[in-house]
Amino acid sequence: MNIYLILIPAILIGDYLLNLFAEILNARNISNSLPEEFKGYYDEGLYRKSQDYLKENTYFRIVKKAVFTAILLILILSGGFNFIDIIARKATDISLFQGLIFFTVFFLIAEFLEVPFSVYRTFNIEEKYGFNKTTPKTFVSDLIKRWLLTALLGGAVLLFILWFFRNLGPGAWVWCWLAVICFEIFVTFLAPVLIMPLFNKFVPLEKDELAEKIYAYARGENFHLKSILKMDGSRRSTKSNAFFTGFGKNRRIALFDTLLKRHSDEELVSVLAHEIGHFKKAHIIKLMIVSFLTTGVMFYTFSLFLNNPLLFDAFKMERTSVHASLILVAILYLPLGTVFSIFANALSRKYEYQADYYACKTYKKPLSMINALKRLSADNLSNLTPHRFKVILNYSHPPVLKRIEAIKKNFFSSNSDHE
Repeated sequence: MNIYLILIPAILIGDYLLNLFAEILNARNISNSLPEEFKGYYDEGLYRKSQDYLKENTYFRIVKKAVFTAILLILILSGGFNFIDIIARKATDISLFQGLIFFTVFFLIAEFLEVPFSVYRTFNIEEKYGFNKTTPKTFVSDLIKRWLLTALLGGAVLLFILWFFRNLGPGAWVWCWLAVICFEIFVTFLAPVLIMPLFNKFVPLEKDELAEKIYAYARGENFHLKSILKMDGSRRSTKSNAFFTGFGKNRRIALFDTLLKRHSDEELVSVLAHEIGHFKKAHIIKLMIVSFLTTGVMFYTFSLFLNNPLLFDAFKMERTSVHASLILVAILYLPLGTVFSIFANALSRKYEYQADYYACKTYKKPLSMINALKRLSADNLSNLTPHRFKVILNYSHPPVLKRIEAIKKNFFSSNSDHE
């Protein structure tokens, strides 16, 4: 009996059941009464709306993952992987291009499944709850741009990986690891300049009172901020956000136009102070290092199972190949990837608490930080009471009530300074 024929379906079904368990616990953890902390930000109607939004998204994720898992199991058990490999081999005799065709077919299958779900979520769920501003034209344009970027950047990385594994022997995984690290660093610098402007419009924030407050705070923290940008987030959604781009002297902050409309200047500076806290505490670098290390483990795992005859036999494949190995081993890697993801999320949640603390300590307006968190949660219909297991498995940020509780504990004691 081929052990992989048992192990692979078990991994896929186990992964689905793990996420299903988390989703069910999360949906059942809904509190019928509005938390006292959010009175004045949610009324009873808005709170019920946020619960309905959570339930619909939960059912959506459960069904989507079930479909993807079922299709993948069908491909495995029916010999679908071998059929796709035959198509690639018949198309060309060049092994590298066979790999590109093999991955392209899988990408097209995934997109064929993904696009209807994406359409439903955007134009049904998000529309129903008042978030969607995406037009069909923008949706199609975004889709085409994403496909082109995937073909250009993803195709280039894939060619390097295939060539390394085919030609550099047992140590190929190290070269693949280093190549991907270089690529990720390159894209980090490239994205703010060339990639993000393909999807959104960024314009300098008008030199008004808010801009001066932001620059004044940044100067006070000895933090070089090249520019403050306003992003047309309202082009696609009414949801709000803010983020930093760039490194060193090219650091910029991008504020969604929806964020600017709904928050006071003090709240916006608090949000900025939180992001600066991530930089000052080197959270970005630390999380990148964790990501690089897990990527290294992933490539090493690939090297252990590369061209494994038993693995290929379980997938009903007639011939071994580097390109097929990458996808087959990726399924075996799922449990280890989940473990690394849980660790990375735990670390990220810890860093969010630290960034909140930094913002409140340096800007000295903890109430503004709390108000910003409350308003963001209400505007985005966030789940105020997620189940702990769901948080452990999927949350990169702590639940908002936990963040507010930590801020109050640190800054609203009898000896703390606050507004």
